[in-house]
Amino acid sequence: MHLGIVGQAVGLFAVTNIDDILVLALFFAQGAGHPGSARRIMLGQYLGFAAILAVAVAAALGATFLPEAVIPYLGLLPLALGLKAAWRAWTDRHDGSDDEEERAGEGGPGPLEVAAVTFANGGDNIGVYVPVFATAGIGGMSVYAVVFLVLVAVWCWAGRFFATRPVIAKALARWGHILLPLVLIAIGLLILVEGGAFGL
Repeated sequence: MHLGIVGQAVGLFAVTNIDDILVLALFFAQGAGHPGSARRIMLGQYLGFAAILAVAVAAALGATFLPEAVIPYLGLLPLALGLKAAWRAWTDRHDGSDDEEERAGEGGPGPLEVAAVTFANGGDNIGVYVPVFATAGIGGMSVYAVVFLVLVAVWCWAGRFFATRPVIAKALARWGHILLPLVLIAIGLLILVEGGAFGL
């Protein structure tokens, strides 16, 4: 029975988090050459996903920390971070190398930035996980949680793998500073529009 649940958990995680690999690859590309950036990105991914799991488990057990009406507005997080990244890319381009050197000291994205994007991007995952968790019971829910947390590491590895392939790395090094804001803004708008926030 547990093997069946493990298979279902793997499938459910893959289907609901496929877009995260692109975002992770962009984060890893942004942090390339900065010591400790991979660790910070992985920590942020775990923080964000642990928050998604906590909300989904609590809701499955009957506690609602995050009202359904609030979920579409999570799109404001990646939208704001995308606009911030776009502004940063714009000012770096116009301010010259001094600012770029100063930015290089930051070491890429921080854990909270990654966690915020992961959590916001996973807002719709909560709606999928809650009924599955509720019917799985405590034992089944525990299996789902363990499998999901193992797969977060696999997803981080995949994101880093793609970001370090020579062809992809070269493209991300050249276009990553433009792609990251665009992807974050697109994710934010998609969450807002699909959720019907602001009557969209």
